[in-house]
Amino acid sequence: MSTPDGPVGTERSLGQLVSHATSEMSALVHDEIALAKAQLRQDVKRGAVGGGAFAAAGAVLLFSLPMLSFALAYGIRTWSGWNMAVCFLLSFAANVLVAGVLALIGVVFAKKAKKGKGPQKAAASAKETAAVLQNVKPHPRPVSPVAAITPAGATADRVSGKAAAVARSSS
Repeated sequence: MSTPDGPVGTERSLGQLVSHATSEMSALVHDEIALAKAQLRQDVKRGAVGGGAFAAAGAVLLFSLPMLSFALAYGIRTWSGWNMAVCFLLSFAANVLVAGVLALIGVVFAKKAKKGKGPQKAAASAKETAAVLQNVKPHPRPVSPVAAITPAGATADRVSGKAAAVARSSS
């Protein structure tokens, strides 16, 4: 019968403990970096959506103004019978309104991207973890049960070898 740490009755050496702690710390740092990358990707995506909305606002204003303005102006003239100059001004105002709505959407997404602060959160978490680990003090080790029951004249290696053999035979 064995545990994830090794056979029953044996304890891990200091080197094994340090190695395990180092590998755990390395995994933690890698996870923190992956989190920062994911948060950065999300912020960049929001910024790209905001930039795309600004570009769409510019494209709408630039390419649709002539065609839309003429169509709208002639439509208003047909519907109301007003002067053509007034109809063209109303057409232009409608185009500016559409571009303004698209620009507001762009501003909203740009502010969300700026507020994201994803990598800063991950960096702060990594610093906090490192600060906690620097202040950790080792716990005093209790006397090993194997050493406590070692018969007189027997070495601890022989007793732990017997314990390991018993553990293997009982599994």
